[in-house]
Amino acid sequence: MMEAAAGRGRGAIVILISGRGSNMLALLDARPALDVAAVISNEPQAAGLGAARERGVPTRIVDHRAHADRPRFDAALAREIDGFGPGLIVLAGFMRILTDEFVARYGGRLVNIHPSLLPAFPGLHTHRRALLAGVRIHGCTVHFVTPELDRGPIIAQAAVAVAPDDTEETLAARVLAQEHKLYPQVVRWVAEGRVTLAPDGSVTVRRKAAATGSLASPPLDEV
Repeated sequence: MMEAAAGRGRGAIVILISGRGSNMLALLDARPALDVAAVISNEPQAAGLGAARERGVPTRIVDHRAHADRPRFDAALAREIDGFGPGLIVLAGFMRILTDEFVARYGGRLVNIHPSLLPAFPGLHTHRRALLAGVRIHGCTVHFVTPELDRGPIIAQAAVAVAPDDTEETLAARVLAQEHKLYPQVVRWVAEGRVTLAPDGSVTVRRKAAATGSLASPPLDEV
């Protein structure tokens, strides 16, 4: 992964979804508006497609069931994506594992949001696993996509405290609210070329203000 690849994040955005697309909606409703060229789904009945059309965004369907294997599906998906000439491809609840070849094709300009503080809890059922592990802080992560699932270079994270009476549903709702704030901001940074992905996988984000403060759960005593 080269520094130049991350620089190609400027320009139009294609969003990939599989379902309702709540993070897609956060991206489409961002202010100021992001330059979203299209929304593409592998699920013909994905609710997010209708929501995108209502906002005047072009949509496409690439049904994975119509293709004999993952490489053929990924090739068809890439053709649709490339037809819009995007600088950035954003996964927003896209529930298909992509081939190494697909990931390499869009290296440095393919991003995802995951509902945990990676590298903790990659994969599915993150909120359930966080509660079972007894963690006190949970959250979400925006990262570049690499062939290793949920292991790509981290761009940004948002955290929430885990309450003693949290259920999987209440924790998921609080994390999702943070996702809707974090993802549009980070996608904007990448699209504006403010995120650098170095050859060693390290990420630099150019921001006006430095990060300050800390989060402790339970809260620390005042001193």
